[in-house]
Amino acid sequence: MLLALDVGNTNVTIGAFTDKELAGRWRLRTIREQTADEWGILIRNLFSLSSLSLADVDGVIISSVVPAVDQPLEAMSERYFNRKPIFVNYLTDLGITVRYDNPREVGADRLVNSVAGFRKYGGPVVVVDLGTTINFDIVSAEGEFLGGIICPGIGMSISGLFARTARLPMVDFREPEKLIGSNTVGSITSGLYYGFVGMIDGILERLAAELGPRMKAIATGGQGDLIVRPSRWIMDYDEDLTLEGLRFIWERNCTK
Repeated sequence: MLLALDVGNTNVTIGAFTDKELAGRWRLRTIREQTADEWGILIRNLFSLSSLSLADVDGVIISSVVPAVDQPLEAMSERYFNRKPIFVNYLTDLGITVRYDNPREVGADRLVNSVAGFRKYGGPVVVVDLGTTINFDIVSAEGEFLGGIICPGIGMSISGLFARTARLPMVDFREPEKLIGSNTVGSITSGLYYGFVGMIDGILERLAAELGPRMKAIATGGQGDLIVRPSRWIMDYDEDLTLEGLRFIWERNCTK
């Protein structure tokens, strides 16, 4: 069994693969102060609730953009699974070529999403990851990671709007009942929803003009499913894209 962890600034997504099948998926908050034992107990409990055994884990792979949790996760892997984890970075054998000016700057999650997008959908492909930020990561038809576009995330924008205004309420990101809001909550909900859909489609339209008509756009991340239906460019929402990318990278590096 493979244990895959994607550590983002807001959440940690955990997946357990039995061969190629995702046997369990969980999402936890990213707590930077968490110890190795706390991580181990959390994962042990998640496994137990899903009738999975820690003893079956024979590999651990991690993509992380939060350096503070790397050492505790490494210690957790060695203590609870007796395995040294693979941390994905630009030096890992990814199966795609990184064409970034400075490859050290590329977040591991962006590399993993690019690998999965290219492996599953071919190129050119744009992976739109709606997380703490909204990342557009582009892989060419030849399997080259060309770079991308990084925008403020939805949660960040909602928090900023609430914090910087005296009378506007905090709202959830969801599809509004109608385009024109007839109250303050409805107006904000519509503005956020269609504002982000419009931004994402506008960027994808420009990318299609550069990459050509064969470009595919795939959404992932916690709020990606809300964007697919109204978008004119996104063809699919792939909830487990990052976890599958970690599995692809593991297979390439550890099952030769």
